Amino acid sequence: MNRLKKANIVLPVIAVVMLWIKTYIVYKTSFNIKIENFMQELILFINPLSFLLFIFGLSLFFKSRKARNRYILITSFLISFILYANVAFYRFFTDFLTLPVLFQTSNFGDLGDSAATEIKWFDFIYFIDVILLFLLIKFQQRNVEMKPINKVNRRAYFLVAAAILFLNIGLAETERPQLLTRTFDREMLVKNIGTYNYHLYDIFLQSKSSAQRAMADGSELVDIDNYIKANYVRPNKDMFGIAENKNLIVVSLESLQNFVINNHVYGQEVTPFLNELIKDSYYFDEFYHQTGQGKTSDSEFLLENSLYPLSRGAVFFTHSGNEYDALAEKLGEKGYFTSTMHANNKSFWNRDIMYQSLGYDYFYSAVDYEITPENSVGWGMKDGPFLDQSVEIMKTMKKPFYTKMITLTNHHPFKLDEEDKFIQEYDSKSGTLNRYFTTVRYMDEAVKEFFQKLKDEGIYENSIIVMYGDHYGISENHNEAMAQYLGKEVTPFVSAQLQRVPLIIHIPGVTDHGKGKTISKVSGQIDLKPTLLHLLGVNTKNDIQFGEDLFSPNHHDFAVFRDGSFITKDYIFTDNTCYSKDTEEPVEEALCEPYKEKSRVELDYSDKIIYGDLLRFYENRDEQIQ
Repeated sequence: MNRLKKANIVLPVIAVVMLWIKTYIVYKTSFNIKIENFMQELILFINPLSFLLFIFGLSLFFKSRKARNRYILITSFLISFILYANVAFYRFFTDFLTLPVLFQTSNFGDLGDSAATEIKWFDFIYFIDVILLFLLIKFQQRNVEMKPINKVNRRAYFLVAAAILFLNIGLAETERPQLLTRTFDREMLVKNIGTYNYHLYDIFLQSKSSAQRAMADGSELVDIDNYIKANYVRPNKDMFGIAENKNLIVVSLESLQNFVINNHVYGQEVTPFLNELIKDSYYFDEFYHQTGQGKTSDSEFLLENSLYPLSRGAVFFTHSGNEYDALAEKLGEKGYFTSTMHANNKSFWNRDIMYQSLGYDYFYSAVDYEITPENSVGWGMKDGPFLDQSVEIMKTMKKPFYTKMITLTNHHPFKLDEEDKFIQEYDSKSGTLNRYFTTVRYMDEAVKEFFQKLKDEGIYENSIIVMYGDHYGISENHNEAMAQYLGKEVTPFVSAQLQRVPLIIHIPGVTDHGKGKTISKVSGQIDLKPTLLHLLGVNTKNDIQFGEDLFSPNHHDFAVFRDGSFITKDYIFTDNTCYSKDTEEPVEEALCEPYKEKSRVELDYSDKIIYGDLLRFYENRDEQIQ
């Protein structure tokens, strides 16, 4: 009998041990999980175990050897695939998968080129334990009789699994209080409860968010409305309406980070045109992207709504049917023709659906452009032809118009045809960073030609042109190469600073001819909507929004990231550490404490608005179109 029991339990135990050890090795080699003490290392080591014991323990209920073996092998493969999917996703995004991301299936085709660069030939090693299990099952002794484990032994097995789970959670709660109630940081969750339990928790969060809309009512807006009104900052009276009735052209500059502005590669300027343009524009050099997993779509969401994106997935997918009070809709009410221009598939990021909710009149997508193999590279149409053809479309638009343009060429993996390279590649161990400078330089040349085309076609003088970086291009996975380029170590402090993206507001007749100004206010994409509406003479006093007019003398120097980190005039709070901006060294956490509460409140209120679709209840709007 003992031999039978041993034979019945040995295979699931082997599967558990192999996946446990493999997961820990992956933690240490494929993810950049910061460990500060022995306790955190211990938690990281044990956190996969309880889930694996539970899931493989189910095989103890099988009476058939064949069914049991099939279950163990399939389960081992599926768990290994989930682990590997996180590895591949992390290589590009430095983040972990969430359920909403997996639902974004319409993006997968377009992601192919980027994904292919993250898949390595040696990745089969992530499935080596599955291969070993298959061989073990294939050559195991078949003359040993198969009998189920009795109830007492099964109970003992699952009690051990439960004890390990509670030990894990107890240690994690000691090390990180309120771990499961402050879920902005996915790395913190993975470090403390493990990849697999994190995905179970993610499923719980998704189910919870799906129920929030059904349970929501307008009463939740009272506190939010009061908070927004209490923190409203008045526009600059000299700037309000300065561009009234002008066309608004917003250009989303793909993956453009601020560190390339006024910078060089081997003596060659990376952005010569933008460097000159900022002298004739309002240039914000302390402006941060605030995107989450939705990347470019999140930057659009921030621009349109002055609400924060979600911590999981992309709002464009998860809540495209919500009621919004977007920039496009408000300008449409003022008589503008509103459109988006993007030479890509309509369905990418669910744009064709979301744009309707945002109030756009028309979406100029791939079908509206003449796209050929000669004018395409990487993700699609090159920026030069795209911007050129877009100006031709603008000539036909009803005036005044608001159009948002989304560029493509400066996108990972940053591929470019030889004839389009205006600058040599950088030389580091990161091919991604090396190529990045060439695609940025190409984009800069395309923008230069775009401005000239606007002037040639008579659109320039009666337009306000706004350009901003949508999100980072170089992730933390390339910190070693970035350190080589910057000439200093990329610490968490430096990494937070690298999230700056350019914001350039160019107003012909106001900022040109050397009348531009560099404005060093800590700010973010959340501030775009009120800033642009005020420039166009549209009041936002009664809007539900978290941004502030960048030109207001009362604008607060503050930008919060989706993970709860934030930047102020004097401090940076990141990686659970408060840094002084003067010394770049850690300081007392109490100095960051007042801003931590503001960050928490704003992210929480914004989430409630989105998850509950609360703007459908908001009717407290005075007449705002003036």
